[in-house]
Amino acid sequence: MKLLLDFLPIILFFGTFKYAEANKAWASAFATQHLGGIVAGGVVGPQEAPVLLATVVVIVATLAQVLSLKLRGRKVDLMLWVSLALVVVLGGMTVWFHSETFIKWKPSALYWAMGLALWISQVAFGKNLLRALLGEQLKLPTPVWQRLNLAWIAFFALMGVLNLWVAFTFSTDAWVNFKLFGALGLMLAFTVAQGLYLSRHLQEEPPAESQR
Repeated sequence: MKLLLDFLPIILFFGTFKYAEANKAWASAFATQHLGGIVAGGVVGPQEAPVLLATVVVIVATLAQVLSLKLRGRKVDLMLWVSLALVVVLGGMTVWFHSETFIKWKPSALYWAMGLALWISQVAFGKNLLRALLGEQLKLPTPVWQRLNLAWIAFFALMGVLNLWVAFTFSTDAWVNFKLFGALGLMLAFTVAQGLYLSRHLQEEPPAESQR
């Protein structure tokens, strides 16, 4: 359930964009009527309407995620706060300036923020965030934790570059497809590969002494 909620904004962005892309005249009229007050010029054209509507939906969905967690007394992860800030700022600029450029930068900015957090924690504070998060579930040698940390830093850095390459080399429709299927597929494949690697290094818990 948590995994579905984490991916819900991306799924809603994809669904909204695809529907609006298939109904551009409706999307233009709807966006102009309901978003005209927050769009420069007050008019949304049919070519820009799909991504503008999808952007508004993802902003609302991310806000709803944070509010839901707060109302239930749950902790909001730092990266969710970062994601919210990025989607509000870059998404707001996309809507106001009628430009999809800003929202296309959001995934890259988030990837790089996560990679930077892992790197700074290790270099500046000597703390491995992955070990801090997963150390109770996984018993691994220290060198393996270091390699795992570096692997995720490199992965996030490359994903940020890949997102921009797809975003500004191919059509917006292709980028939206990549955002849902390509990026998540690569994340899943990388996670599985990490799991296979870590399985060779897991340290078994020492057997508990029998009670007398």
